[in-house]
Amino acid sequence: MWLLAASFALYLFSLWKKNLLYGGLLLQSIYLTWRGAQLGRLPLVGPHDTLIFMTASVAAFAVPFGSALRDKKAFFSAVAAGAAAFTAFATTAQQHNTPLPPVLETFWFEFHVVLAFMAYALFGITAIFGALSLRDDDGAFEGLGYRAALIGYCLFTLSMIFGGIWAYLAWGTYWLWTPKELWTGILWGFYSFYLHGRLRPWWTGRPMAWLSIAGFAITLFTYLGVSLLMKSSHSF
Repeated sequence: MWLLAASFALYLFSLWKKNLLYGGLLLQSIYLTWRGAQLGRLPLVGPHDTLIFMTASVAAFAVPFGSALRDKKAFFSAVAAGAAAFTAFATTAQQHNTPLPPVLETFWFEFHVVLAFMAYALFGITAIFGALSLRDDDGAFEGLGYRAALIGYCLFTLSMIFGGIWAYLAWGTYWLWTPKELWTGILWGFYSFYLHGRLRPWWTGRPMAWLSIAGFAITLFTYLGVSLLMKSSHSF
């Protein structure tokens, strides 16, 4: 766990020196690789592993998006704060060290989960750009946030397709109507609305910024809230 503690420290100190963000990302990547080797599978089951993967994804996607900004300090500070918070939460979450049940031993599940959490990370970056847009009223933030949401939406759509194939192979149906599936559909529908909303002039500016923040709140509930509060086939 010292790797996680060190990555948390690097993320925290990158609030003042952004280059340390790369160090936190490197340590978390090493941790995920080591944990995967120990388990003999992708470490993508349970809140501990998925939080670490999502945090590393946020930091990784922040690099290309941050490079497109003239003033990078505020963006990287927000990413660093979020990465530190998620890492701290991950260290307290339960680890799943048991072998995968047969229903999860398929590459369809792995593709489904990897793409979903990469999408969640991009939705988080979209929310950061939304918050910065509210603060500075800078159209550059809105444009980059829209790009992040669009890429995340495409990845999330692929994740849903792979998840449907996995569900059919596991349970004989593409859709189970459990709370997780329902909120996944709500999340997909929300970002469908978000992406189309920007095509209308009255949604641009502050409304889009607030939508991006609301979207990440729905993302977190779909990811953590449903799994922790409701009984589902995706429960931790």
